[in-house]
Amino acid sequence: MSSLADGVRGALARVVDPEIRKPITELGMLGEVSVDDQGTASIALKLTIVGCPAAHTIERDVREAAATVAGVQRVDVDVDVMTKEERAALTERLRGPGARTMPFGPGSLTRVYAITSGKGGVGKSTLTANLAVSLAAKGLSVGLVDADVHGFSIPGVLGLVGEDGLAARPTRVDDMILPPVAYGVKVISIGMFIDPAQASATGGAVAWRGPMLHRTITQFLTDVYFGDLDVLLLDLPPGTGDVAISIGQLLPNADVIVLTTPQAAAAEVAERSGLVARQTGQRLYGVIENMAGFAGPDGEIVEIFGAGGGAEVARRLSERSPDAPVPLLASVPISVALRRGGDDGVPVVLADPADPASVAIDSVAERMARRGRDLAGRRLGLAPA
Repeated sequence: MSSLADGVRGALARVVDPEIRKPITELGMLGEVSVDDQGTASIALKLTIVGCPAAHTIERDVREAAATVAGVQRVDVDVDVMTKEERAALTERLRGPGARTMPFGPGSLTRVYAITSGKGGVGKSTLTANLAVSLAAKGLSVGLVDADVHGFSIPGVLGLVGEDGLAARPTRVDDMILPPVAYGVKVISIGMFIDPAQASATGGAVAWRGPMLHRTITQFLTDVYFGDLDVLLLDLPPGTGDVAISIGQLLPNADVIVLTTPQAAAAEVAERSGLVARQTGQRLYGVIENMAGFAGPDGEIVEIFGAGGGAEVARRLSERSPDAPVPLLASVPISVALRRGGDDGVPVVLADPADPASVAIDSVAERMARRGRDLAGRRLGLAPA
């Protein structure tokens, strides 16, 4: 019954590994497939590692897909684990031959955005997470690196924290790291690597200096398998310290979005982070003003933190480089729904898309999505006829 077995293999091509996001038939996870005279399909399934967190999901999907084939009466799945050689072949298939490289540098098709701010507490992580989720909801393949090593919060904002308070763990396939996925966004954060005992003793605090920070960011960009991304967002720590400089060195092709709040003091500090980005050769994509005025019950605009800071940062940065004007991308009003979404791990762009903060964030995501992938300077392989 080889034709029936072929039908089962075809059905299994629709089963996607939820971590790698590719069909299992392309990953070497499918072994022998046969169907006997009684219509029993026997399928050999090879998981990437022992204790694969997606094991039950994959086996269930395999059974369901095989059962859809006409003539199959029963499905038996023999679950095994890849050999070391098979895992090595898988990682090479995904990454390509040769040594590990950082796939998001100059020449990459992926649009890279670094979200920076002059000071902390301006809502940068919440805005970055919502931008990522909004882009993913538009059908883009999105990755998010929580580069704020000392003040990581992205796992919590995106609901990647369990009842024990610990962030979801990535899956390791030899030296390749598969990032957890939240709302269609592939996410990596130092919070996902902290030992539970350390978290209990220190509250998850990370006390590292420059060289260790640089190595961590480099590992996030090389060892983590994000796959073929349309957009990669990086949530940078506040200020112009080691991480910002490392990102400038590793990703000089990145576009930088400067986040500020309306008051003049915050705007002045935010301007400095934009200037440092320019010094490393990065491009300033625009400014987002967070915690802007909101409409009160009587319709009057309440400006708790003042007004105009975002426009002022954009103006100053534009004046310093007239040939590369920096626009104000959006003013995001103070929003209870935005704050609640960050606390609950459910981004406001999904939980309450009509909220004024959601509308403002989505407008920026729409603008970013329209840019498409970065083809600047790339050979297209075309020649005159």
